[in-house]
Amino acid sequence: MGLEENIEVFAATDVGRVRDHNEDNFLVDKKLALFVVADGMGGHAAGEVASALAVRTVHKKVEDDWQLVDDYQKGVSGAGRVTAREVLNLLEFAVQQACIQIHEQAQGDTAKRGMGTTFTALLISGTKGFIAHVGDSRIYMMRGGKVQQITEDHTVFNELIKRGKLTKDQIDRVVNKNAITRAVGVYERVDVDTLLIDLLPGDQFLLASDGLHGYVDSPDVLAPYLAELDGNAAVGGLIGFANEAGGKDNITTVVVRLGEGTKEDTERAKKLALKREVLHRMPLFARLSERELLRVMQVAEVRAYQGGALVINEGDKGDELFIVLSGSVQISRGEAILTKLGPGEHFGEMALIRSVPRSATVHAEGDCELIVIRRADFFEILRKEHELAVKLLWQFLGVLAERLDQTSKDLKVAKAELIAEDMTDEIFPIGPEDDEDDVDRKTDPRGYPTAGGRSPQ
Repeated sequence: MGLEENIEVFAATDVGRVRDHNEDNFLVDKKLALFVVADGMGGHAAGEVASALAVRTVHKKVEDDWQLVDDYQKGVSGAGRVTAREVLNLLEFAVQQACIQIHEQAQGDTAKRGMGTTFTALLISGTKGFIAHVGDSRIYMMRGGKVQQITEDHTVFNELIKRGKLTKDQIDRVVNKNAITRAVGVYERVDVDTLLIDLLPGDQFLLASDGLHGYVDSPDVLAPYLAELDGNAAVGGLIGFANEAGGKDNITTVVVRLGEGTKEDTERAKKLALKREVLHRMPLFARLSERELLRVMQVAEVRAYQGGALVINEGDKGDELFIVLSGSVQISRGEAILTKLGPGEHFGEMALIRSVPRSATVHAEGDCELIVIRRADFFEILRKEHELAVKLLWQFLGVLAERLDQTSKDLKVAKAELIAEDMTDEIFPIGPEDDEDDVDRKTDPRGYPTAGGRSPQ
């Protein structure tokens, strides 16, 4: 049974204390496990039209193509097996369809010209949550009592923060710093952020328009409301909080609560926590925020290997980074065993950057689990997540610098050992009257080589 069959949903919207009409729209479809918040913009109620059209269009598209989502959840096998990427593509395509329809309607009515909407959706299937996001509505997740924002605002303020162009004080003085940089329908196409997350029993998700989160300085502010056992009281409290803080905009909130799980879910939760911890400890990912780490976890696959199984072969071209999650692996070159790696240690990182022959062979020393990240998925993150790309590339340079430094130290040690081996001739010089055969034959009773028949003193 998927987690979407064991959820509770509570939703409410409010005009606020300043606006005279509500341009927010939301969707709760428990049958499809699809939940949406859209915050429209545009004069003469055009924002309300845009947000409603976006919700209807995406809802219909997901409903029409539900077989794909159902096949993914059931894990239909075979060559046509549906992947998580295809489900994310479905959501992204649905948002693009909504973008086209809103733009076309605006072009046909001058009163609606330039209308658009934010759009934030959560689709639950099996043990996965699929997110599509444009604009500055948000999704928060509460897990284990801790609340974190898992979508990224597409606003002038956030772009300036990411690029580090101005200080916090300077940004506070920027006019229209809260203006959004992406919206559905303003143009014919829009960049859609998509995210896949592993779900656990007890997780809570809050979808909110900026009428609510505009007053949230820290996600921790939301924890007492989400901890409220009565879901209706929780959403009512959140709307009351926003109105008491000023109510300057429409306020919409949808709270999705996942229920209890099975014993398998408990084991899965332990493995997921271990996977996160191992990735977080790795130098390449150590400086990532929680949301950025979720993005990496989206493409980090866990593979199980039996003892003695071949992981990579020396000389083969590779395109995957491996991180030991549990157990250990043995690395060898030719007949020589180089080292063994345990949990948290990694190998094959150069394959993330370019396709080169593997420099060593790796076998599973015993039964083990490895986290695997493919180069294509790594490049996709670099292409779509610019701030994350900068962090990853800087960290990657640091890893390579450490490897180069270690290689230099190893070469110095090897050179010193070679010099030490060549000291024999200086200690026991061969005289002109001695040929090599002679010297080889001349040893003292202890087995030491002699020079001219004399033992070393």
